[in-house]
Amino acid sequence: MRPRLLLGTAMSIVTVLAAGTPSRAAAQSAWKPSAGHTQIPIWPGAIPDPQPVAGPERAGTVVDKAGHPKPVGGKPWIYVDRVSRPTMTVYSPTGANTGAAAVVFPGGGYEVLAIDLEGTEVCDWLTSRGITCVLLKYRVPCVHTGPYRECRMALEDAQRTLGLVRFHVDFALSNPDVIRVQDRDLTSLTDADHVAVRSLQRTYVELWVQVLSRLHPGADAASLRIRAHAVFGLINSTPHSARAPGPDATRLSRTKVGAILEQLAGAALLAPA
Repeated sequence: MRPRLLLGTAMSIVTVLAAGTPSRAAAQSAWKPSAGHTQIPIWPGAIPDPQPVAGPERAGTVVDKAGHPKPVGGKPWIYVDRVSRPTMTVYSPTGANTGAAAVVFPGGGYEVLAIDLEGTEVCDWLTSRGITCVLLKYRVPCVHTGPYRECRMALEDAQRTLGLVRFHVDFALSNPDVIRVQDRDLTSLTDADHVAVRSLQRTYVELWVQVLSRLHPGADAASLRIRAHAVFGLINSTPHSARAPGPDATRLSRTKVGAILEQLAGAALLAPA
């Protein structure tokens, strides 16, 4: 029997980083996903911290100084810049749906987005393995701030798209049997798939660590990982209990259970160390 693939804690986050700012060919029109896919604005109304851009969104082929396509892995690649209206595009699994999902952030140094090289091609790989892919086209270029040259706009877009606690709670309540897959099931995977799963698990945890580091600026990364794992355990273990009626034969609605879990998870994440 084909093993069920669980990416750690119900959802994996794939973050791809690009170095430097590429040279660009004559720009085309705004980027559009392939046929059958729709961009969904993540800020339907007012966008927080709006920043002026030099013109309308544009996409084009990355070129060298001579104007020739600059291939990576033997293929030219497409950049997107002047993104002022961030969107997400959902790519559904092409085979059996594992119940896992990933959010992909194309790299580009907060100046452009490597939308195919580090975006749609990643989604192609994920969906071929039964994983739903959510491609985030976040705002660029960005005004860098702070000692780590952070991008506030990209962070806001990421937080909006992820909705970490809410998504995790919803997934756990919707897929309790998927959550039950234990580490022993990893032994059924090939070595390559095992490495891929563990890598995605670690990536997901580190995303939580990044977010928590802003809530607890003085905490070290190891402490934040423990805090994240504790919340994962709280959320993941509860749906099994919620499905069974209590001694008085009552059972809470999914909405009620979800609200309780979100409240408890939020309190655990914000609790002082």
